[in-house]
Amino acid sequence: MTGDVTGETAGGAAGKLRIDKWLWQARFFKTRSLAAKTVGTGRCRVNGTPVAKPAFCVSPGDVLTFPQAHDMRVIRVEALGVRRGPAPEARTLYTDMAPPEPREASLTSVPRFDRGGRPTKRDRRMMEKTFPDALE
Repeated sequence: MTGDVTGETAGGAAGKLRIDKWLWQARFFKTRSLAAKTVGTGRCRVNGTPVAKPAFCVSPGDVLTFPQAHDMRVIRVEALGVRRGPAPEARTLYTDMAPPEPREASLTSVPRFDRGGRPTKRDRRMMEKTFPDALE
């Protein structure tokens, strides 16, 4: 198969594709079962309507709203994919209407040992007292 993006699916239905398959092809989820699980929770919306079935079909022009990691993504479907290709090809399938905001540095900071090298047992216990849940 070539890398072109057409509106036909393997089933022959022009202009429609299952939402779980489209999310997987557009590389929002690593596996199709993860995409189906996210859709199955009922937290995905297509054009503002909640969708709870992974077999729901999307077409170009639809607006999808779904959770991904800690962000809510708002995506407009521009094209339907034929395969799960490389990332540059996947980016042509959608327009990101609300790109995720950059994370704050304070949320991702992890306590570090300041003395260099490996901390001793005493140092580790002191770090555990200061940051009880950060080292788990």
